[in-house]
Amino acid sequence: MLLDIMLNSLITSKTRLRMLIKFFVSAANNGYLNGLANEFNESTNSIRKELNNLSGAGYLLKSKENNRVIYNANTSHPMFEVLQKIVRQHLGLEDIVETVIERIGDVDQIALTGEYAKGIDSGNIEIVINGTNVNSEYLENIKPKIKKKIGREVNFLLNQKLDSNSIILFKKIAE
Repeated sequence: MLLDIMLNSLITSKTRLRMLIKFFVSAANNGYLNGLANEFNESTNSIRKELNNLSGAGYLLKSKENNRVIYNANTSHPMFEVLQKIVRQHLGLEDIVETVIERIGDVDQIALTGEYAKGIDSGNIEIVINGTNVNSEYLENIKPKIKKKIGREVNFLLNQKLDSNSIILFKKIAE
């Protein structure tokens, strides 16, 4: 919650904040002007302004695909990892991973899936947990606590296959 307040006071443009989430929650996410305008339900002018600001600062890269200019995060920018960490902390993902790993059993993998994996700040975070002897009762009990802490609903999906948009947040290192 404190990070939300800090980030919202630092980044006063809600459109820019949504774009940072879109492009920095996963480097695989990309977008183009009209698609982003539709996704964010914003005017193309406000989207264009933010795309120009972020690409002008080097945070986003532009490439041409057919007749569209496609934008994606510049992973070689010196601030890429910092911005990605800030976005993930803003969404509360770091807290979720720490809480889950500490207390729920033998976790092999934790992944973000659903709308947040696509960079859409919908308020409903879907986390896939793959492992053995995972304490599902504990997960149900911590959902309200996590919601209170990060201000977003969290749904845990156990032992599910990941889709192409899923973002690995934790993977157990083979011993």
